[in-house]
Amino acid sequence: MKNHRVLVGMSGGVDSSVCALLLQRQGWEVQGLMLELCSGGAGSAGSAADARAVAEHLGIPFSVHDGRAAFSAQVMADFAESYRAGRTPNPCIVCNRRVKFAQMLSAADALGCAQIATGHYARVEFDGARGRYLLKKGKNLQKDQSYVLYRLTQAQLARTQMPLGEIDSKDAIRALAAEAGLRVAQKKDSQDICFIPDGDYVAFLRRQGVALTPGDFVDEAGRVLGRHRGLPCYTTGQRKGLGVGGSAYPLYVLRKDAKTNTVVLGPEEHLYSGRTVIEQCNWIAFEDLAEPVRCTAKTRYSQTEAAATVSPLPGGRTEVVFDTPQRALTAGQSAVFYDGDTVLGGGWICAQEEY
Repeated sequence: MKNHRVLVGMSGGVDSSVCALLLQRQGWEVQGLMLELCSGGAGSAGSAADARAVAEHLGIPFSVHDGRAAFSAQVMADFAESYRAGRTPNPCIVCNRRVKFAQMLSAADALGCAQIATGHYARVEFDGARGRYLLKKGKNLQKDQSYVLYRLTQAQLARTQMPLGEIDSKDAIRALAAEAGLRVAQKKDSQDICFIPDGDYVAFLRRQGVALTPGDFVDEAGRVLGRHRGLPCYTTGQRKGLGVGGSAYPLYVLRKDAKTNTVVLGPEEHLYSGRTVIEQCNWIAFEDLAEPVRCTAKTRYSQTEAAATVSPLPGGRTEVVFDTPQRALTAGQSAVFYDGDTVLGGGWICAQEEY
């Protein structure tokens, strides 16, 4: 007999609550699980109370799993190390593969659940011709979260349900929650990095032991323009808060060089680049990139896709050549590639001095 048990990751928000509701209505035997990842953030007492109340309302089992040790080691430490190395990370991408989906699958095995489910705005489909599970954009393109899920493995996608990916508006999701009498129907969405709820990531880095070592602002010719407060205080494309005057034009952060502890400044037009190199690629639509592929690419979560050609390089790296130059390609961020609404894969953007 087919196992119809599904473990739903419940954060106490409206999206994951409606995820549980929809799967229950589809005939799944639903169990709820909250992953406690960090104190005071996602998985805090208030959110746990909301998740538990929704589970009780739906009549489903609910438990809280302590994932703080893994989250600290795999996500928070990586976040700090990335900034230490002069990169600008996206911790949600790291968390999804290494912690959230990994921990949920482990818990699902322990609880006898065949599948897991999350409230992400994306879709998972099996392509019989390719023999692969595909990750696709959610139908609500304004909320689409496929960008932050591109590192998921075939094993993870094979056991994942994302029912909200089929719904084309947030209003429809809130209406479903209200109609079902869920107390979280009008709860606001969380916007911040869960382990930095006050938004002060520099203070967090200090607590993690990341040194803020002052150094030089330099122009592209290496001439010293002033002093910076430490590489983690700046990101590519930044204009405000530099404290450097005397230029005939506005200055922007073009890049950071961890080896020389310098921040390179220049005019905005020099922020644009038609080429970048990515590493540690994760391919979803195929096993590996064997030949150049035409696609669209996003280099930030909120960015509009741009037409590009992606080609394999030696050593597992990938070259990305854009049809039109892109602004502020940032080391440590992700380049994610699409064929229509299908995620081909993606990887980490390398620092310019590395290619």
